[in-house]
Amino acid sequence: MWQRLWHKVNNTVTGGAFLIAFFSFLSKLFALFRERLIAHNFGASEMSDIYYAAFRLPDLIFNTLVLGALTSAFIPIFQKVWHKNKDQGLVLASSVMNFFLVFISFLVIVVFIFAPQLVPLFTPGFSDWQLDQTVALTRVMLLAIIFFVASNVLGGVLNSWKRFFSFSLAASFYNIGIIIGIMFFYPTYGLVGLAWGVFLGAIFHLLVQLPEAIKNGWRYKFVLKFDKELKQILKLMLPRTMGLAAGQVNLVVITMIASTLTAGSIAVFNLANNLQSLPISIFAVSLAIAVFPTFTQAVNENNKRLFSENFSVSLRRILFLVIPTSILILVLRAQIVRVILGTGAFSWENTYATAQTLGIFAISMFAQGLIPLLARSFYAHEDTKTPMMISIFSIALNVLLSWYLAQSFGVIGLAMAFSIASIVNMLLLYITLHFRVKGINDNKILRSLLMISINAVSAGAIAYAGLYLLAPLVNMQTFWGIFIQGVGAGLLGLITYLILSILFKVEEMEIVRRLLKRVWLLFVNGKH
Repeated sequence: MWQRLWHKVNNTVTGGAFLIAFFSFLSKLFALFRERLIAHNFGASEMSDIYYAAFRLPDLIFNTLVLGALTSAFIPIFQKVWHKNKDQGLVLASSVMNFFLVFISFLVIVVFIFAPQLVPLFTPGFSDWQLDQTVALTRVMLLAIIFFVASNVLGGVLNSWKRFFSFSLAASFYNIGIIIGIMFFYPTYGLVGLAWGVFLGAIFHLLVQLPEAIKNGWRYKFVLKFDKELKQILKLMLPRTMGLAAGQVNLVVITMIASTLTAGSIAVFNLANNLQSLPISIFAVSLAIAVFPTFTQAVNENNKRLFSENFSVSLRRILFLVIPTSILILVLRAQIVRVILGTGAFSWENTYATAQTLGIFAISMFAQGLIPLLARSFYAHEDTKTPMMISIFSIALNVLLSWYLAQSFGVIGLAMAFSIASIVNMLLLYITLHFRVKGINDNKILRSLLMISINAVSAGAIAYAGLYLLAPLVNMQTFWGIFIQGVGAGLLGLITYLILSILFKVEEMEIVRRLLKRVWLLFVNGKH
């Protein structure tokens, strides 16, 4: 029985999305604990600014050349080759891994050497001691990229095989490594110990995926075959790489601007962004990752109906989950920030700035949640150029708005610019896909959007009222008082949303109900 249940969970879109969502949630819990430790030790200060700024150079290299670009181009090509000839598929995967290990290692060495010249370009507002510390942390984090290269190729292989377990678990082990760095390395080695935690997390990220990959047929080959498939992957990567590079440049510009604002602005932006990314990762990214192999299969088989149905259902599921979450985050932002981050050196001033920034991020969460699904719809058609062009335009808009709005609103202005650009990005992707793919059923999506939005706003109003009803009943000067107020108001809002969804027969609620029923029947039947 358990084997049947596990097979269904680990080998289907819905099961894969559930698995990725569950472990994404677990990973985010570790990430929240990580952020709480940072907040406790440093607050939103010059020290935490150093930590977050040190990620910019390594992330610029890794996220641009490996994370999204490699998997988006690799999975469709690898799937084709693997289904035709498994040995050739392994040769292709090993060739891709070896090519990027050599290329990224060379790049890491160059950037490692010139880090003292490069880091000041990213943080013009930093003092000399901040720059020295940022360079030290950056150099250690650069070394972690090499392990992430191998890990992400393995992750692409596992995704292609629709094996989601260890891939989903990897992020949790990455965060565990960082937590070890904060708790054990920092007291001994100072700030650079935080970077060694990131390095350890990268090793964990790779090692946790190896057993499942080997069990399902992965065999590393010491080969670099520069054949037409590898060339095709590189060709498909180029537009995506340019788009991701623009995205990383966007984060660099935000860091540059934030470094000239009040001390702690870089930390406030990153802390708020990390908090709002939790539901997006759990609900939206997990579903987009899980459905991507099905998108690719539908395109390879020229099955337009399979593609359109999966796209429409997945999009509506994301809206059903993300919109009410964003409304509740907007209403409960102060309670969320204070409960999760309000410890040690994290002051009430830090809480207010982070909560207001989080509220601005929440406005665009629905758009941020749809972008991964929309982008993968293009990748499945082996079109990386369209998302690239739209991404570059949106990022240019973000940079201009960031520079303008930060002058008046500080770090909150950076979040405003980010939210506006995200909404524009999502709308352009959807409109373009609408004209390219037929049968998406826009009317059904629009009806769901309107009903979900009405129910979510109603739930938000109930949650807002709940805050005022509960405030006199608890001690608002204590952690538990704020926790009880936030959880109580949040539960009122959530229950309201679920009841309204049932009363108005929102189809996505029916999908959830049918899913739970199927899991229950599978469990019951497995006993007999």
